[in-house]
Amino acid sequence: MRTARPRHYLMCRPTHFDVVYSINPWMDPKKPVDTQLAITQWEQLRQVYLGLGHTVDLIDPLPGLPDMVFAANGATVIDGRALVARFRDAERVEEAPAYRDWLRDHGFTSLHTAGFVNEGEGDYLFTGDLLLAGTGFRSDPRSHAEAQEYFERPVISLRLVDPRYYHLDTALAVLDERTIAYYPAAFSPGSRAVLQRLFPDAITATEADAAVFALNATSDGCNVVLPHNATGLAEKLRNRGFNPIGVDLSELLKAGGSVKCCTLELRSAD
Repeated sequence: MRTARPRHYLMCRPTHFDVVYSINPWMDPKKPVDTQLAITQWEQLRQVYLGLGHTVDLIDPLPGLPDMVFAANGATVIDGRALVARFRDAERVEEAPAYRDWLRDHGFTSLHTAGFVNEGEGDYLFTGDLLLAGTGFRSDPRSHAEAQEYFERPVISLRLVDPRYYHLDTALAVLDERTIAYYPAAFSPGSRAVLQRLFPDAITATEADAAVFALNATSDGCNVVLPHNATGLAEKLRNRGFNPIGVDLSELLKAGGSVKCCTLELRSAD
């Protein structure tokens, strides 16, 4: 039996969502974006979280920051300590101080802004013991050592090799403290070997499911919220005792984001 644990999330309404630049392969400014549809889809995700009993706080969206909806990138928060992002791309740099200010104003007094490029939970996923850290496209590998020193937790470096999966949270999902799902082809051979050694019972996603951002998912240990068209991975999750819940975030995928990208977990001290 899987056990759900209530989570505390931070989200940002996509009031100013648009695709006006391209910093990943999913973004095409020439394609039309329906901001109102993005808001509707995002609100459905928020309602799913509330229906599951999770706490959802909101940070105010700022004009001129169309990617601020992707709250996962703003920081990594473990044991009540927050490591605030340092973005690679100039278009997103101003998101970091906004998230830092929100965290400070809401009681997270242990704050540190990363010294190297570090795109928050986009590239840092916590298993309850290990901190899995992605690199290859965004976060600087030197940020991994910085995170290990700050959180005093072991950090496992994983190299991404497919530019479509530019953040770790597009290629790997933490399902519970011992179980992950991932798309092997997104990782270098050495990183695949590490994942196989650490998580021999991991669920692997197909290319078709990875391409609809199946792994950009959140889990409370039982309920897994993921893109609604990730049907193959959903079936694998059911077979392993998880409860998959599909949502449609197709409008946000135009900017290379989905469920997890919209969701920053705020982990308090035990």
